[in-house]
Amino acid sequence: MKYRNEPIYTGAIAVGRAFFGALGLKPVVIGAEHLPDEGGAVVAMTHFGYMEFALVEWVTWLHNRRRIRFMAKKPVFDKKPVGALMRNMKHISVDMKAGAGAYAAAVTALQAGELIGVFPEAGVSASFTIRDLKTGAARLAAEAGVPLVPIAIWGGQRLMTKGHKTTMRDRFRAPIIIVVGEPMTVSGDPVAETARLKAEMESLLVTAQEAFPLDGTGQWWQPRHLGGTALTPEQSAAEEEARLKRRAEAAKR
Repeated sequence: MKYRNEPIYTGAIAVGRAFFGALGLKPVVIGAEHLPDEGGAVVAMTHFGYMEFALVEWVTWLHNRRRIRFMAKKPVFDKKPVGALMRNMKHISVDMKAGAGAYAAAVTALQAGELIGVFPEAGVSASFTIRDLKTGAARLAAEAGVPLVPIAIWGGQRLMTKGHKTTMRDRFRAPIIIVVGEPMTVSGDPVAETARLKAEMESLLVTAQEAFPLDGTGQWWQPRHLGGTALTPEQSAAEEEARLKRRAEAAKR
């Protein structure tokens, strides 16, 4: 399959590669052969930091020169000139109050042979454990008739994440492990399929953590159950609930 030239997306990848290169990043990819060389697929990723989308696009581009169209929240598209660039790169704007349009656009893109990138947790997990997943990824793959490709990224939270100001020491030559799982065929009950997706992502995450070269004992970027000092899942959920409550109250003013 021949992919069309997209100067702006190609330029964005070049900028990202230069940025990551300046930081001395050399991601280790396990299972790169599972990244589809052609055809549509839903790429479902863990979400522990803000740079994971760029890391996954980077390694995908290096592997097979494919571009991923990411589903991102509408406020990102409302900013100038970022919104114009996002639309040019054919990323998909998601209005959290009316998501039907974004869903339909994603199905159309998948059926046209595109890769659609999603974060099924619908937000960064400050506990660095996988939160409960939304069913959208499984529903998209089933409706479009395309595979679901699970990916776990570990180490990306050291670049930029929620609730912690990372330092250059955290970022420079930060180890990054990306594990790509076998494409999953999904059909039937989206709740059951989403549970299967979460189990697979958790298994891939364990593989990534076991391959990670640094000891995370006592470190902010390590989850509590592995000896780190990150928030517990319960603390993270409480903080997220409080944040959403503050946002709702602010919207009423």
